[in-house]
Formats: sequence, structure tokens, C-alpha cells
Amino acid sequence: MEHFEKNRCREQFPSSSFYRLVFSEIEEVGWEHLVKLADDLTYLSFRILDTKKQSHILEIHLPQNYPRHAPSISADVPYICELNWSASSRLNDIVHQFREHLGKLQEFWSILDNIDSILGVIDPRQPSRAASFRRINLGNDCSIVLSITAQSPRSLPECRFLGPSSLVNSLKKTWKRNYKRWMEDTPYVENLANVLETSLPRPSCVQNQQHQVECGICYVQYLPIDVELGAKSGSRPDYTCDNSSCSRAFHSVCLGDWLRSITTTRQSFDVMFGNCPYCSGPVAVKLNSND
Repeated sequence: MEHFEKNRCREQFPSSSFYRLVFSEIEEVGWEHLVKLADDLTYLSFRILDTKKQSHILEIHLPQNYPRHAPSISADVPYICELNWSASSRLNDIVHQFREHLGKLQEFWSILDNIDSILGVIDPRQPSRAASFRRINLGNDCSIVLSITAQSPRSLPECRFLGPSSLVNSLKKTWKRNYKRWMEDTPYVENLANVLETSLPRPSCVQNQQHQVECGICYVQYLPIDVELGAKSGSRPDYTCDNSSCSRAFHSVCLGDWLRSITTTRQSFDVMFGNCPYCSGPVAVKLNSND
């Protein structure tokens, strides 16, 4: 988005005490930082650089009784700072407080950037700066989802495991047995390896597994070996969403179980009709003979 120029804005908006106030406060922040300005001046956004020269967009909504009442702010951060506001406060005070907030988040982002560069992150593939979770490949069709607290990023994270039930149960037991090994002054990735008692796969391992498509419901490549699954026992995903912008793969068994849980699913003879859990496009799954 292009920057607004001071002269252009002054010509566009009628003169009033409110407009003059907002213009003067934008001047203090710097017109070169302004990204967007609403016609009525009740919304504006600035591009703010943090200490590592990363760009952040700060959105500000001004109430009609501004500045007696505090504006509301939003940004692509894990949590927003609480404004310290008085009737004499100005936009520049908001920018200053937001910059301080960005400074407090640097350790959080550094840890996540380190995880992204060292480990095999499966999801999110293009994380926003607000994202506070990472799903990490552990090998053997298993992964761990970490929820990292932005306020105390070095603390023990909440986690859950995905994968074959037998392996997941073993990982849960290991985590429960070793979680007290977590030391906040130890590097994050080293902490993970210590608690899980394993070396963690690097990104190249994830790249090698990209051709091994996992099910979008159970998050593993192969179904468990189970006589109740019949011919599907140990099988790979065998159904793909027809929507070309989705193309998510599923085990037909998993998709069938998911469709059964949805009240809008229809069944005709041995075929269930419903919607893809990712894109809501139409899907149709033939029931197993033992269903």
C-alpha cells in the first residue's frame, strides 16, 4: 500500500479541529510511516520497524471522542499490548508503546525462528508473527504440536502428539516422565531433545517425506494394522478432494468416520455424501463392506 502524503490528505479532508489534531499527530509520528488512512480519519495504520528491522503494521481505530477515550489497536502479534492512555496522550505515545511491546516479543520470535530453521516444521508452513504454535516432525509418522507462551517463551510448552496410537502413547509417557528436565536457561531445541529422549529430525527429513502424503484427518500416512479394517489395514491415503485448490488426501476410512459425525451428511446405498473438512467442497465416500 502506498504512503499518504501530507499535502494530498489536507486537500482531501475538510478542515476541523479533529482533523487538525489527527494531522498534527501523524506529523509527529512521521508521514513516511503512514500506510493507510480512512476518509473520516477514524482508522489509520503505520509501518513500524522493530529492533531487528522487521516490519509490522500497527492498526489504530480512533473513537469519536478521541483523545478523551483511548483508541483501539491491532497488529499481527501473538497478543496486543494494553495501552497506557490519558486525555493528553497522542498517536506518538501509541507508537512508542507498541515499539516497546515489539521489544518484549523479540525472544519469543527468536525461539520460533530458531525452531523453523533447525527442525522439521510441518505446520504452519508460512507462519504469521502472531502464530504461537508449531507442529514438528518427530519421524515414524509422528509429530508434536507445541503451544509456546509469548509472555514466557522459554517455559515448558503445552503439547500434544499426533500419529499412530502406540507411538503416541509412548511419546506421552516419555514427556510425562521427563518434563522436569526442561530448563529455561537451556536452548529450546536442546530442551525438546532432552525431554523426548531422542534426536529431532532436521528439515531435510521433512522434505524427503513430502512425497509421503499423510491423511488430513488422522495425520499419519499409514492406517494401523488391524483386522477390523480388512483390506484397508495398513493402507495409505486413498481418497483425494476433487477441489484443485485443496487436493487434501484422506484415508477413506477416516473420511467416512468424519462424515458420520456431521449431521448434514447424506447416504445413498453404500455411498456417503458430504463436504471436505478443509475446503467444504463435495466429497463422496464408498462405505467399507464391513460398515
